Amino acid sequence: MNLVKTDSTDHQLIEQFRNGSPEAMEKIVERYEESIFNFGLRMCGQVQDAEDIMQETFLNALRSLHNFREETKLKNWLFRIAANACLRKRRKKKFELERELSLESLMPGAGSEAKFDIPSLSPDPDSELLRAELRDVINDAVSSLPPKYRMVFSLRDVEGFDTEETAQILGITSQAVKTRLHRARLFLRKKISEHYRGE
Repeated sequence: MNLVKTDSTDHQLIEQFRNGSPEAMEKIVERYEESIFNFGLRMCGQVQDAEDIMQETFLNALRSLHNFREETKLKNWLFRIAANACLRKRRKKKFELERELSLESLMPGAGSEAKFDIPSLSPDPDSELLRAELRDVINDAVSSLPPKYRMVFSLRDVEGFDTEETAQILGITSQAVKTRLHRARLFLRKKISEHYRGE
């Protein structure tokens, strides 16, 4: 058994759970419910769907925790369960078409002078208002990302998983993570820039 990657608090909670402590699972849920809920909300856009994903994640974890060998962090394992729950919900609801982001569609027109213009948030009386507006614009842009790109962006740039961890959670190659993340970031910059150019 390889415990090197396991967080010590998580390891203690897993051991307590295996020894029959019902409070251990409650503490695991308390540690991760907010981040799993927020991930589900970013992926599905609906509070009810995010709650369903969170519930499914922890129910599956409860069923399988006795067999979890701690070869990866508990958080990574939970996010893998959550990512699969998101994919299942999407397939069931078919609420989004899977589409590719081509590099050509993300770049300013060939030969044009267009640049990505994102507003400066230098300190002034209006900066808080600007910050709130930018947050809304970013959230809208993230919501409009195709799901597979949104998932990589959420895991890498929001949850802070590294490339290898993201690849393991999603069951894809590290190169696929890098490609999707690059295109997701370009898409977001373009969307944000278009919003502010349009005002």
